[in-house]
Amino acid sequence: MSEDVRPELPPGDAGEERRADADADAPRPERVLWTEQLVAGYIPDVDILRGCTVEVRTGELVGIIGPNGAGKSTLIKAMFGLVPIRSGQVMLQGTDITGRSTHKLVADGLGYVPQNNNVFPSLTVEENLQMGLYLRPKEYAERFREVSDLYPLLADRRAQRAGSLSGGERQVVAMGRALMTGPHVLFLDEPSAGLSPLMQDSVFEAVARINEAGVSVLMVEQNARQCLDISDRAYVLDQGQDAYTGTGAELARDPKVIELYLGTLARVDG
Repeated sequence: MSEDVRPELPPGDAGEERRADADADAPRPERVLWTEQLVAGYIPDVDILRGCTVEVRTGELVGIIGPNGAGKSTLIKAMFGLVPIRSGQVMLQGTDITGRSTHKLVADGLGYVPQNNNVFPSLTVEENLQMGLYLRPKEYAERFREVSDLYPLLADRRAQRAGSLSGGERQVVAMGRALMTGPHVLFLDEPSAGLSPLMQDSVFEAVARINEAGVSVLMVEQNARQCLDISDRAYVLDQGQDAYTGTGAELARDPKVIELYLGTLARVDG
């Protein structure tokens, strides 16, 4: 399928419109996942994260933006047990999960979609989804119905090899596989990377649908403007620390954030 063709996703309302009806006076949801002064790195004595503190509240879509090398992907990899943590804490629903193995974190309710190599190209769409729940095969039929209700593409293309799909469709398959376990929080690492603008729009719609289905999302994203458009809240990382935080709309309009991190092309009218 051509990269210029949009995946067959159900109608979404990504962007500021999906937040327009939110009740500003509603009580703030409880924290489901957070870090406290996280210090982490890939090799000894080289810290990529240097005291990073972020939080995700129940039902939120939280974006992570910032310059290249700021530690954005390292943050979610450290939280998911893929990068050694030297100090600080990662907390999930009040339980310290710092340094816990990835398979235990999945069982605890975390899902992770990496930026690259996130599908098995030689397997069909359905076989990819089965891999997401291979330890709980008896639950597969029910979970497949729920996930394919969210993304009919997965049922429509269930017999097609994942490697023959477009880039945007492969991202939907990767996210669908992560959703098979029924995570409380889903980590997304640069879901729009390498896609055409049209396909990026479709992937952001897919992310919004996940969040609207009740899954909290922590998303690292290179497309800062669209990330902020769909985020309830966001953080700007710089040199391994959270430099700015606020709602997506606040950061998109903040003069300092625009000047230092977004550039004039990210300026929002109003």
